[in-house]
Amino acid sequence: MDNNRYAIIVAGGSGKRFGSEMPKQFLPLDGKAVLMHTIEKFDKAGAAIVVVLPAEHQQMWIDMCKDSNFPVTHTIATGGKSRFESVKNGIAAIEGLADGDLVAVHDGVRPLVSVELIDRCFATAQSVGCAIPVVNPSDSIRQVQDDGTSRQLLRSSLRAVQTPQVFKAQLLKGAYDVEESPLFTDDASVVESAGHRVTLVEGEVTNIKITTPIDMFLARELMRQM
Repeated sequence: MDNNRYAIIVAGGSGKRFGSEMPKQFLPLDGKAVLMHTIEKFDKAGAAIVVVLPAEHQQMWIDMCKDSNFPVTHTIATGGKSRFESVKNGIAAIEGLADGDLVAVHDGVRPLVSVELIDRCFATAQSVGCAIPVVNPSDSIRQVQDDGTSRQLLRSSLRAVQTPQVFKAQLLKGAYDVEESPLFTDDASVVESAGHRVTLVEGEVTNIKITTPIDMFLARELMRQM
């Protein structure tokens, strides 16, 4: 029998980069908030859900769920000053978390993630301890040096990292039981710094992160076609 599935959905965006007064996770997409689409995907994948929100956004979210009759049960945790703190708070909000349980960490503004990808990540983490979805970059990549010069990187050896990143609970809890570091850019980097090997799985090019108005346009078009 599989262990329990949990999902920590981090939704701390302010909307500044998007150019909106409304946080982008609350913006409408095909008739409902972006964050609602995201939550529904993990509910369909059988995960108990924790949504991590800044304290100042929580009442807005509660009101939106009430007004929309949003049916998916979820726990609300308070976000921290950084993504690291927010995920740590999300882990702490899961009651009765057992070492062998599986925990996914996902961006609230990746609403197009498929249930198939979520299931694939959970299955891989069940087998080897963690799963990090990645895709091949389509653009050429250059690394800029401190002196302003740059050098080409071999694109075939690079991968763009997505979420959900899924871990066995014991591994994730232990990795986050440290002081925050500037080197922590995602959960995989936190786990890797604790000495664990990360396992890559094939992601989805449609699993985009909504950061700019162009991303929202693409999300609407993709949702229409899907």
